[in-house]
Amino acid sequence: MEPNWLNPREDRAWRAFIHAHQQIEVQLSHRLQKSGLSGADYEVLAALSALDGDRMPAHALCNALNWEKSRLSHQVRRMQKDGLISREPNPDDARSTMVCLLPAGLAAIEKAAPRHVEDVRRNFIDLFTPAELDMLATLNERVLHHLAKGDSPADNEPA
Repeated sequence: MEPNWLNPREDRAWRAFIHAHQQIEVQLSHRLQKSGLSGADYEVLAALSALDGDRMPAHALCNALNWEKSRLSHQVRRMQKDGLISREPNPDDARSTMVCLLPAGLAAIEKAAPRHVEDVRRNFIDLFTPAELDMLATLNERVLHHLAKGDSPADNEPA
């Protein structure tokens, strides 16, 4: 069966979306590095600092970030070595580990966050009207909802 190739309009929309996403990630990561953090460091620190108690089970952090367990494990080891976070036994589940924000990690996110938000505003938010932002949110939520259902035809194809 012949693939349902993208027409020029569809191809333009898809490529612009992918390229814009890649470029904004590069820009934001580059600016975060000036604060001494990688994009992954920032994601972990932001997730932990948003919680009461600044800690969460590793499996919950993995789910919150939508990361593979091995990626989180590697990232946590590196950040622990840098003194940004620690790992402790989970008092509620002996089989899991708590990832805990340390004072140095809190200081790092507090230092990086204002510039990061400024960069997000300058490179994304401020480029759109409020109505356009609402439309972008609606469109991306539609994609996320579709992906969460897991009902794409590719999911039903044999491996």
